[in-house]
Amino acid sequence: MTIDSLVDAGMNDLISDLQALIRQPSVSAKKVGLVECANLVAKMMQKAGINSEVLYLDDDDKTVPPIVYGEVKSRANPAAKTLLFYNHYDVQPEEPLELWEDEPFSGTVKDNKVFGRGSADDKGELITRIKAVEYFLKETGDVPCNIKFMVEGEEEVGSVHVEQYLKKYEEKLACDGVIWEFGYVDAKDRPIISLGMKGLLYVELIATGPSRDAHSSLAVLIENPAWRLVSALSTMRDEKSGRVTIKDWYKEVRPFTKQELAVISREPFDEGEFKNEYGIRRFVAGARGKDAKKALVGMPTCNIAGFDSGYIGEGAKTVLPARARAKIDFRLVPGMVPERQLARLKRHLKDHGFSDIQVNFIHGEAAARTPISDPFVKKVDEAARKAFGSSIRSVSSAGTGPMYSFVKVLKAPCISVGSTYMFARIHSPNEFARIDLLNKCTKCMGRIIEKFAAQDTLG
Repeated sequence: MTIDSLVDAGMNDLISDLQALIRQPSVSAKKVGLVECANLVAKMMQKAGINSEVLYLDDDDKTVPPIVYGEVKSRANPAAKTLLFYNHYDVQPEEPLELWEDEPFSGTVKDNKVFGRGSADDKGELITRIKAVEYFLKETGDVPCNIKFMVEGEEEVGSVHVEQYLKKYEEKLACDGVIWEFGYVDAKDRPIISLGMKGLLYVELIATGPSRDAHSSLAVLIENPAWRLVSALSTMRDEKSGRVTIKDWYKEVRPFTKQELAVISREPFDEGEFKNEYGIRRFVAGARGKDAKKALVGMPTCNIAGFDSGYIGEGAKTVLPARARAKIDFRLVPGMVPERQLARLKRHLKDHGFSDIQVNFIHGEAAARTPISDPFVKKVDEAARKAFGSSIRSVSSAGTGPMYSFVKVLKAPCISVGSTYMFARIHSPNEFARIDLLNKCTKCMGRIIEKFAAQDTLG
């Protein structure tokens, strides 16, 4: 049987296994169900014929969520290249519960969709990788190339320990190429092959005022920390252009290469459909066409992720709050170092008279980008075109993940390709995975494995 017929015949089993994964809550932000889900993933790998282990950073201290390691060595082709699938078993919190049409961890199937937290991000993606390997083993008892899996449990909280895991198990995880944990499919069912990810600097800013909440009539004498924080935030970004106004913020940014600009110009992007989906009328700075695409894949950002202060309940409460807090995320691009950007942020606040505002570092991640010329790119693209009918190359995802750590430690190219429909409501209520795309993605993974087996895969 061909990989296509094997996938088609096994779809009921794939959906059943995905439902089992969804029904096991694994919320890293709440530290709920992580070990249980890791054990479930390891069990599914074993059932598929993949040797698996649940590994900890410290066997005597199991407070850090474990990774699941899987491996299958090719008996017929032991000298083949090694392909690593990186995924994660943790999911976002399910709130707000009242907006779910079905239970968040139900795995409900309706028509062509499987609903539930993690159905797309990332349990749906993970199951396509496991099943692709399983189908080879069931049909031939072997795999065309060496296969490894690394499935972590902290991706949704910033992959806090992933680099430590990579360094501790560097020899075990050694590989020649990495298929990333997700990949978007656009509105016309074309997989987007992403060659990189933006970096991230995530901070918390806190302004303090009086020793306790005060009556708002005292605002004539007591400075409100919320206004203080708003004033500070307004110095960090130009409203018209959207550019970050912190000194030297763009100093090390690497410009797009000619190859990258060519890919960006060819990448389709339906501005009207995008705006309609998110209910907006214009993009930041009125960006259009190529400028909008360049911004999405390769421009830094300064975003207020959250702001809280005072009273925001029902009715009125005339209060002058004692504290104001904002969560800020800065998306970074190649050349930008999170620690250096953090130092610039702190210096900016000091130079603008806001040295009293407390800056708490939460997370930092550098950007990574695989060169378009890498032979791995062509192999993945060919597999995606065969499975989906067409494909789109993208210079980088607009999102962030620990790709830089993989490139730095394992020294292997990383490419994102997968089954996640771009409007699948990931991180939101009623998240879903499309069954037809899970089918195509599993076929794509099988073809990537086949193409990776060739000795000339990486040049």
